Amino acid sequence: MIPFQSQNQGKSILFGMEKPFIIGITGGSGSGKTGFIRELESQFGENELTIISQDDYYKPRTQQKKDKKGVINFDRPVSIDKAAFLRDIQELVAGNAIERIEYTFNNEEATPKTLHFRPAPILIVEGLFVFHFRKIRRLMDLKVFLHAKENLKVVRRIKRDKHERNYPLEDVLYRYEHHVLPSYEKYILPHKDKADIIINNNKNYHLGLRVITGFLRNFLAKVKSGVNT
Repeated sequence: MIPFQSQNQGKSILFGMEKPFIIGITGGSGSGKTGFIRELESQFGENELTIISQDDYYKPRTQQKKDKKGVINFDRPVSIDKAAFLRDIQELVAGNAIERIEYTFNNEEATPKTLHFRPAPILIVEGLFVFHFRKIRRLMDLKVFLHAKENLKVVRRIKRDKHERNYPLEDVLYRYEHHVLPSYEKYILPHKDKADIIINNNKNYHLGLRVITGFLRNFLAKVKSGVNT
């Protein structure tokens, strides 16, 4: 087996793999992807798992399309710089570290950070449209779909957009009705059947999280022992 290596840090980091194991995680807005991924990340070291998010690949606001009321619609696949997203995923797959400026949406109080991504034996690719983008979907070894009832997703969206993105309540509700829900039904839900694992997050996702965590720990143990995965 050809070792998977990083060439960017002065010395090679050998994982005993030809490429990282790529997990795609998607679900509708408010389905709990962010919380799920943060908890999953906390279970592993940075040399074991790397996460790259579609949220940091939105095109500049000046390039975003507005609806009939002049409201920017971020909930469309064309809102994403798909070429840059795919390129950076491929760089990580090749064993190269990358950097990306954080996307802060409409929150003027947030100072964008420079995000650093290092290659690791497990690569998580997450976002609303990661199954919709065919070239990205084809790279995935495991596809995970988080599901939740619409009323729960609306409440979670309100909490997130009000506190993290500085959107007023009326704006959040308008966007959900006219942008978020139509986009979910057209671009996200149809790919649910392509998922290998569906995690229901109406109450919590912890059982699903334990399943994924256990699988990945077993995978890493095999990698470290040199067993062909």
